[in-house]
Parts: sequence; C-alpha cells; structure tokens
Amino acid sequence: MEQLKLVAVSAGLSSPSSTRLLADRLADAAQERLAEQDRKVEVEVVELRDLATAIANNLVTGFPSPALGAAIDAVTGADGVITVTPVFTASYSGLFKSFFDLIDPQALTGKPVLIAATGGTARHSLVLDHALRPLFAYLRALVVPTAVYAASEDWGSGGDEYTEGLPARIRRAGGELAGLMVTTRDARDARAEESGELTEYERQLADLRFD
Repeated sequence: MEQLKLVAVSAGLSSPSSTRLLADRLADAAQERLAEQDRKVEVEVVELRDLATAIANNLVTGFPSPALGAAIDAVTGADGVITVTPVFTASYSGLFKSFFDLIDPQALTGKPVLIAATGGTARHSLVLDHALRPLFAYLRALVVPTAVYAASEDWGSGGDEYTEGLPARIRRAGGELAGLMVTTRDARDARAEESGELTEYERQLADLRFD
C-alpha cells in the first residue's frame, strides 16, 4: 500500500509561531488517526515565511523560484492539505492568499483540505467561515467539516460546558481529514487500477489476429 502524503501550510510570521504550532498539532492528529488504520503517511510542513520574497517575485514575474516551485508541487501533489493562517484585519494574511493565488485553480479540485486560523481573540473565529471556507470552495477543494480556530486563551484550555477545548477540536478535525484522505486515495487507486485493467484488456484485443 503506497504511503500517503500530508502537507501542512503555515503562514505564521514569527518564530516560534502559534500558527506553526497549530499546524503541527493538526498534522500529528491526522497522523495518529491514520496510524490507527495502519496507513503510513509522510508529513511535510511548508513555511510561507521562508518563501515571502519568492512569492512576491512570482506575482510580478510569473515564475517561481525552485523552492517555491517545490512548495507548490508539494501542496498540489499531496493526498491532504492543512492550511493555517494568522488573522490579519479580520481575514487571512496577504502572504497566505498570495501563495494560494499562485496555485492552478484546478489543482486542488477534490483534495481534502483542513482549514485553521489563529488570532489574539475568539471574536475573529468567524474568519474560518467567511474567508477561508469560501476560498477553498472556490478552488473546489474538499473542505473538512470541522475547522479549527485557536485564540490566545485557547492554548492550554479545556473548554467549557458549551464548547470543546482546543485539543478535542484538533483531534476531531485531524480524524476527519485522515478519513477523507483514505477515502479519496482509495477511490483514486481503484480508478487507476480499473483504468490499467482496461488498458491491458485493450492491448490484448489489439494483439489478437483475425486472419
């Protein structure tokens, strides 16, 4: 069984970064759920902070640097993608949007994508549904039902009687992403196998002689 590939895109600007931390926690949760299903997964993290200059240059020249090209290939070739952005001015950061502006609009079609964001206050949590979810709906990605927002006070919090704590939301979102990755990958492999069998059958027909 071929190994799955999971790519986490972090648009955090500081180091250390709570955005990167959330991306790592979500990747760990998905990895754990896949391990429970005996599915191996390769995890790669793309730090947009390191690609900021290359992204700006690509926007004006139309050509990606080797590092940026590799990051775009990683995202478009993954079985599942985690995207995490800090909230700037009630929306995703410009760096985050600029990176996804460089990706072919068809490249994420049907790909499982988990959306997440970080911010200083819980009042910005609607950014997930008014900015991130429409962006990936436009790109025709398969957006995971549970999105994760982490405000400063969420770290280390166990939630309250009305809400789950951050760790529970991370586990649930990671589990949903893992499930969609397995489902879409198995379906793709089945289609490829079916296509291969058809090709072999067609080759055998072509080899027949009707003299």
